[in-house]
Amino acid sequence: MVIRRRVVALCSAAALLFGSGTLLAQQIKKLSDAQKREIQEIVKMIDGAATTQAAPNDLSLTWVREDVLKALGNQQYVPFTVSIDPSKLSGGNATIYWRVVARTPAPPPAAAPANARNEQNDRKGAKPEYAYEDVGSVSVDSKQGPYGISRSFAVGPGSYDVWVVVKEPTPQRPQRNAPPPKVSLIKQAVEVPDLWNGELNTSSVFVTQRIDPLPAPLTPQQQVERPYALGTMEIVPVVETKFTKKAELSTLLMIYNVKTDAANKPDVSVEYNFYRKEAGGEKFFNKTSPQSLNAQTLPPQFDFSAGHQLQSGQAVPLTSFPEGDYRLEIKITDKLGAKSLTRNVNFTVLGG
Repeated sequence: MVIRRRVVALCSAAALLFGSGTLLAQQIKKLSDAQKREIQEIVKMIDGAATTQAAPNDLSLTWVREDVLKALGNQQYVPFTVSIDPSKLSGGNATIYWRVVARTPAPPPAAAPANARNEQNDRKGAKPEYAYEDVGSVSVDSKQGPYGISRSFAVGPGSYDVWVVVKEPTPQRPQRNAPPPKVSLIKQAVEVPDLWNGELNTSSVFVTQRIDPLPAPLTPQQQVERPYALGTMEIVPVVETKFTKKAELSTLLMIYNVKTDAANKPDVSVEYNFYRKEAGGEKFFNKTSPQSLNAQTLPPQFDFSAGHQLQSGQAVPLTSFPEGDYRLEIKITDKLGAKSLTRNVNFTVLGG
């Protein structure tokens, strides 16, 4: 079994990750009156759905996945993917809006002094503040199969509801008796861990179609539309973890909060163990040689203080895997910190 190892230690993802809150306000200032009305309709729809639980789904909008990595300012960066049925779009364009709302309300403020009460009353009619919200456009270039749309947000740790709306544009001059624009709205609960608490941790495990090199980091607008671009590489995740025997299982993850030696180098071991699922349980199938990430194997210039990310991954051919369901167990051991954890990937090998 020939295994391609992926240890790209010098990619810094942190510099490109957004803070929260201001993107929507900045974009609205640049929109036309028609586009502003479009957003007002979408916001009104979400506010109504939050009260009545009724939500249209004309475009078969579906939540596909979310992933979590470290972001700046002790936040977490959460790229996510939804899909629509492109055959249900009347044209090739749509608007996407997403709002992130903390599920645990903020604690009530302490009693305000008398001279501050007027200021609080002035704020009562102000627009609610959300953990994150943004809006953008989508150009659908395919009419076959589910069409994936990826976006992102950056938040602190906690429990959130993510509202996503995809809507056809409203014609400026609607034709008589024309059907209303198609629209879909979904709400997805997302748990965001604390990747900054100093404890050994990892990003999500990315199961990838491929990883493309980039000549330079993307612009902010490009980053919005391609949230799986991290510095000078772009991850293309698989849509589902079902593979033929001719394929490879390709994984990638970032490792966080490891202890370092006097030279600021880690000493980490990563093991990849495969288990085949059987009736009533599972059975060990095979494993690859452990990866060592330390002063001897990392590039000499590797330095956490410079923003370098510790990464691990492998591309394992599935030729020798019989058809069936499997679990990949990834065990990360921080030798200097005397701690370990595991991450799991479930996948299926099909015939052909």
